[in-house]
Amino acid sequence: MKRLYIIVEGQTEQEFVKTLIAPYLQKHEIFEVTPILIRTSKTGRGGFVNYQHLKKDAERLLKSEKKDFIVSMFVDFFRCPEVPHKEKWSVKSSHIGQVEEMERCIKDDIKDVRFIPYIQLHEFEALLFASNEGFNSFFDEIQKEKAQQIINSYDNPEDINTTPEGAPSKRILAIKEDYDKVLEGNLIALEIGFSKIMEKCTRFRAWIEKLIKLCKES
Repeated sequence: MKRLYIIVEGQTEQEFVKTLIAPYLQKHEIFEVTPILIRTSKTGRGGFVNYQHLKKDAERLLKSEKKDFIVSMFVDFFRCPEVPHKEKWSVKSSHIGQVEEMERCIKDDIKDVRFIPYIQLHEFEALLFASNEGFNSFFDEIQKEKAQQIINSYDNPEDINTTPEGAPSKRILAIKEDYDKVLEGNLIALEIGFSKIMEKCTRFRAWIEKLIKLCKES
């Protein structure tokens, strides 16, 4: 069974890998799952503001002496820095088309079969709209009702708009202005449950299933 490294842009995603993704993968006998915060400088960690930072981290892992592993990434499409071959992905008419082409361009740029690009459409907070169970635990009655209205508007939370005012995180902040992504994001996700997130977020589920398949290949 291969080990799995997931390059992440922030502490919220790091904790999400530790508390939800890793336990789910353990059920599939994938026991070594390690989130890696993007290295922004010799001492700095976290933040996806420059594609080259992510590329260096990926190549550093892929060039190690260890061979039996997979490297992936978990970053947001919302405010994503420019990745290679803008002439290919920028002309796509839909957000999902852009994301899929960006992933292909990253794959072509890094050139290693062990590397699996993944960009979350539109950002981590989209997963929190998979169910109102999480919001029910931390929001008051009016806030819960507003969250439910957004959930009812989308069959797939990953379709929630990426405009500056319509991104999932901005919608949560509009409902609860003191929302703390790092402290509350994963608590909300835990209340929802990974199975419900997988059920509602089909693109996210496809990524997880692909990782399982590749980690199990001999």
